[in-house]
Amino acid sequence: MQGSNRTGRVLGLGGVFFRSRDPKALSAWYVTWLGMPEEGGHTMLVPADLPPGAFTVWGPFRQETDYFAPGKQDFMINLIVDDIDAALARVAEGGGTVLPEREDSEYGRFGWFLDPEGHKVELWQPPRPNEMPREETSHE
Repeated sequence: MQGSNRTGRVLGLGGVFFRSRDPKALSAWYVTWLGMPEEGGHTMLVPADLPPGAFTVWGPFRQETDYFAPGKQDFMINLIVDDIDAALARVAEGGGTVLPEREDSEYGRFGWFLDPEGHKVELWQPPRPNEMPREETSHE
């Protein structure tokens, strides 16, 4: 990987920042209904709390994508969860709109919802370590 031994490189996702009509209420909704940790008045995720096999993707999409629909935002947050079915049930209980699509792949399970302000959010349950895809080794 070019430049991987140099300083001044990205080490992880430091935050996701976006506009909200009522930031305190929306943060409280995520704390209450998805169990996001809160510290000092901020909703925080600590990388050490992530399950094995979880990682952060920096994924630009083409401007014309409909992947974020029906949300109208220019971004989509992906949250790692321990149990996708339980998380989506909590979202529904809290008044979020659970979207019917689900995806199961070698990368885990995915589901989507709209939060109370209409942001589409992707939930990801990574596969357990024994379920993770094995990397093929090249013998060239």
